[in-house]
Amino acid sequence: MSESDTNLVTRAGPCLAVVIPVFNEAATITEVIKAVASQPLVQEVIIVDDASRDGTWEVLQRVAKVTPAARLFQHAVNQGKGAALRTGFAQVTAPLAIVQDADLEYDPADYTALCKPILSGKADVVIGSRFLGAGAHRVLYYWHSVGNRLLTTLSNMATNINLSDMETGYKVFRREIIQKIRIEENRFGFEPEIVAKVSQLNVRIYEVPISYYGRTYAEGKKIGWRDGFSALRCILKYNLLRK
Repeated sequence: MSESDTNLVTRAGPCLAVVIPVFNEAATITEVIKAVASQPLVQEVIIVDDASRDGTWEVLQRVAKVTPAARLFQHAVNQGKGAALRTGFAQVTAPLAIVQDADLEYDPADYTALCKPILSGKADVVIGSRFLGAGAHRVLYYWHSVGNRLLTTLSNMATNINLSDMETGYKVFRREIIQKIRIEENRFGFEPEIVAKVSQLNVRIYEVPISYYGRTYAEGKKIGWRDGFSALRCILKYNLLRK
């Protein structure tokens, strides 16, 4: 963290709500919450267990007892990432909100850089990019990166904004912006949906490079090719078919 970033954090104080959608992440969720709660900007950690079946809820209850910032919510029936985020965003009280997946593919140490454009008064929404070249990146699936770039290009054509990574999991919002958007998608369609809806608002959008430590399917990665087709459907639905 640079000296200017440190000064910015000192002035801002805790101001960030971290919304964590969780499904069957008993093996990683304790480490994730610890890493999230240790970040200087974090004011509240909102965790939504989407009806996990592997003991995640019991782990969350133990971790919450020693994590003052943590607030737990639970779905009785599994509904998907988008549904968990819908529940979580409704509970945000901090000025800013970010999504954190329940693994460590994304590094909470990037929060300060992601929030900086908003805290300095330049942006209303900040989107992290895995493709801008800064930070460490684990080398994984080639065809995933091809599909991601294709979906980002199609999304950019529909929204007329020039993102480099539409499908990124790190997006920071001013609370009043994310809470006035009605999230309709229940699964991984959240990403193209939220980009489409944010692009239709009169808000300032910035991109910031982030690190990425992707998981393999053996390590628990959940998104698959069907979600790519769903993303394409969402690009059409929330951009072209709504106009």
